[in-house]
Amino acid sequence: MNFVRTALLATLAPAALAGLFGTAPALAHPRLLSAQPAAGASVAKPTRIALAFSEKLVAQMSGMDVVMTGMPGMANHAPMKMGGFKTALDKDGKTLVATFARALPAGTYQVQWHVVSVDTHRVEGRVAFTVK
Repeated sequence: MNFVRTALLATLAPAALAGLFGTAPALAHPRLLSAQPAAGASVAKPTRIALAFSEKLVAQMSGMDVVMTGMPGMANHAPMKMGGFKTALDKDGKTLVATFARALPAGTYQVQWHVVSVDTHRVEGRVAFTVK
């Protein structure tokens, strides 16, 4: 009798669980969908960095740091945090944009971002690119 009950539960349990959890609303964390400049890209004189996410973001809790990690002709260049830019959300509420007063000089860069969406979970990541 126990064998039959166990076999029946093993057969029905996955379907029952799918029914229970399949109808609940998903609370997804924001995912980075695209970056401009793109990860690994080599670009000329950017004045803007745009990171598009899958969810609407909370502006006051989202931001980015831009770090120059290498400079042409300087083999031992220490990472240098860049300043002089403003960060804001685009009209869609899902794109975090940094706008620079002047184009970034030649070198390699890493964008260290952190965002919070309406689910209130902080997500962070990095995107690296090169300026020629």
